[in-house]
Amino acid sequence: MDTTAPTPGTRRAAVLGSPIAHSLSPVLHRAAYAAMGLDGWHYDRFEVDEAALPGFVAGLDPAEWAGLSLTMPLKRAVIPLLDTISDTAASVEAVNTVVLGKDGRLGGDNTDIPGLLAALRERGITSVPSAAVLGAGATASSALAALARICTGEVTAYVRGPARAAEMRQWGTRLGVTVRTADWADAERALAEPLVVATTPAGAADHLAGAVPERPGALFDVLYHPWPTALAAAWAARGGPVLGGLDLLVHQAVLQVEQHTGHGGVPLDAMRAAGEAVLGAH
Repeated sequence: MDTTAPTPGTRRAAVLGSPIAHSLSPVLHRAAYAAMGLDGWHYDRFEVDEAALPGFVAGLDPAEWAGLSLTMPLKRAVIPLLDTISDTAASVEAVNTVVLGKDGRLGGDNTDIPGLLAALRERGITSVPSAAVLGAGATASSALAALARICTGEVTAYVRGPARAAEMRQWGTRLGVTVRTADWADAERALAEPLVVATTPAGAADHLAGAVPERPGALFDVLYHPWPTALAAAWAARGGPVLGGLDLLVHQAVLQVEQHTGHGGVPLDAMRAAGEAVLGAH
């Protein structure tokens, strides 16, 4: 648990999850508050699992608390505790942002999906004819939701086993994107696509580094530590554009700060610099 001792009249937000010690969210949000001159704002982190979540949420005082950021395993577990949920969050059954109204009502949103789109847009990627997704976890469904908005053709998901393949096809149907599934053993074929989104755990895609094509498209690898991944390093060496987990984290955090504070003009560059400083020190 990482907390400060707020004084009366301050506003609070925090990231919850388990494990949570690795989270960069406090670094990013605090950098935003500092750059925006929000001196009375505090952002902490709390180790909270699914069993402890209802009690934690019930104890929030709306006069003090503005909102929460949620990481695994809480993005789905929080939904029954909310009064409202955005269409974006409902589309993937995952909430990573909670806003507390002054009346105590709890609203849930998902900033991962627009964060993915904003990160791609920052690199000039606003439309692709086809794409590939590596993996089939929670981040993969958010990736499909984002790709549904910019991919004009088919998305191929490379996964392990028929159950995950069926799940990804179901997500595609639900999200309005055509999903074809392929076996993880054939994942090298994914690297020929104009956009590859890697959502796999650390090390899982390292073996693909030697298969990066001569002229690769764009790679979005959602990991940020360790960075660069073997795949990202090989991709960059070939001259292809590479986006990483920090790009996603910063862009989705900008949206969270906007929702929690009610202020626009959130300083993306200051947040990214703070995140890079921490990652560079590891």
